Amino acid sequence: MLIDFFLTLRKNKVPASLRELLDLLEALQQGLAFADMDDFYYLSRACLVKDEKHYDKFDQAFGVYFKGLEDLNAVLEALIPEDWLRAEFEKQLTDEEKAKIESLGGLEELIEAFKKRLEEQKERHQGGNRWIGTGGTSPFGANGYNPEGFRIGQNGSRNRRAVKVWEQRTYKDLDDSITLGIRNIKVALRRLRKFARQGAAEELDMPDTIRSTANNAGYLDIKMVPERHNSVKVLLFFDIGGSMDPHIRVCEELFSAARTEFKHMEYYYFHNFIYEGVWKNNIRRVSETIPTWDILHKYASDYRVIFVGDASMAPYEITHPGGSIEHWNEEAGAVWMQRVTDKFDKVIWLNPYPKDYWGMGGSLEITRQLVNQHMYPLTIDGLEQGMKYLSK
Repeated sequence: MLIDFFLTLRKNKVPASLRELLDLLEALQQGLAFADMDDFYYLSRACLVKDEKHYDKFDQAFGVYFKGLEDLNAVLEALIPEDWLRAEFEKQLTDEEKAKIESLGGLEELIEAFKKRLEEQKERHQGGNRWIGTGGTSPFGANGYNPEGFRIGQNGSRNRRAVKVWEQRTYKDLDDSITLGIRNIKVALRRLRKFARQGAAEELDMPDTIRSTANNAGYLDIKMVPERHNSVKVLLFFDIGGSMDPHIRVCEELFSAARTEFKHMEYYYFHNFIYEGVWKNNIRRVSETIPTWDILHKYASDYRVIFVGDASMAPYEITHPGGSIEHWNEEAGAVWMQRVTDKFDKVIWLNPYPKDYWGMGGSLEITRQLVNQHMYPLTIDGLEQGMKYLSK
C-alpha cells in the first residue's frame, strides 16, 4: 500500500527518497500512528517532505491516493455479515449499556422503535432527546450521544482535520512553481551569499577568545573581529514598458527584496533589449542615458549580473543594427549582450513568463543562447536555481 503511495508522491514531484519511506514504515511499526487518518497524514508529511515548498504537492498527492477512503465504513459494512457485526457490537458494550438497551426491549425493539419514529417525524431535527436528528441525546441520530442509540447518515467524522487540510490545500502559497512574492524572493536570494569580514572589529570572536584565554593561563583575553557582511556584488537590469507592464508588481518586489539582501547592488533599466545606453530614471530616460560602455568599464568582473525581462520581441531587435523600436542603434543588441557576458563572470536572465510558454526559436531562444542557456523562470524554484548558479 505505501509503495503505491510513495510512487504517487514522486509522480506529483514530491522529492521523497526510499530512506524517508523506510523511516515512515519504522515510525508506523513503533505505533506513532494507528487507525487514525489525521495521525498518518501528519506523520507521513513529517517523514517524506523535506521542504515546506513541497507541502502543497504532498496535499494534492495525498488527496488523490486516499480519496474515497472516508467511505471505507460503507465498504466494510457490505463485506462483513450482519450477525458478526452484531456480535462484535455487543462485545464493546459495558454491562450498564447492555442494561439500558434491554430497557427498550433489546436491539430488535430498538430498531423497530427507530422505524416507527422515522415515520412520525416530518422534518429535520437538531438537538433534543426524542426526534431523529443531530447533536442531541435521542437514541437515533448523528453527532450526538446516547448509549442506547445508533448513528444515522453521518458519513464523515466531525473532526477529520486531515481531510480539510489536503482538500483545502492550505499550503498552496508555498508551492515552488508559483509566481514570486516578496517573502519568497528574499528566501531565494539568500542563496546568493558570500560572507566576508570587513571594517572595524566590533563582533566578539568566541572561539579565538576561548583559545587565547586558555593559552594565557586562564586570564581573560577578549578577541574581536569585524562583522560579517554579504560581499556579493550585483548588477540588476530591468526591462520596462510594453509587454512588461503586467509584471510590474513582481519586478518591484524583486527590486525591494534585492535591496534588502545585497549591500552592494546597482540597478539600471532598458527596454526590450540592452543596447548602447541604459538609464536609472524612467522620467528622464532620454536626457539622462548612461552609456553601456561606462557600465562595462566601471564595474569589476566579479559582479553578478541579472537581467529581468520577458525577452518577447521581434528577433531583428536583437540581431540587427537599427532593430530598436525607440531609436537607431548602430550596433545590434546581440553585440552588446556578448560584451556583457565577456566582461562579467556570471550572467543570468530571469523571465516572468512560465517556462512552458517559452517554446523554441524566436527572440526568446536567441536570448537564451546569448546568456549561455542561463535563463530561469521568475518563480521560487527558478530564482533558487539562478542564485545557485551565480553563487558558484
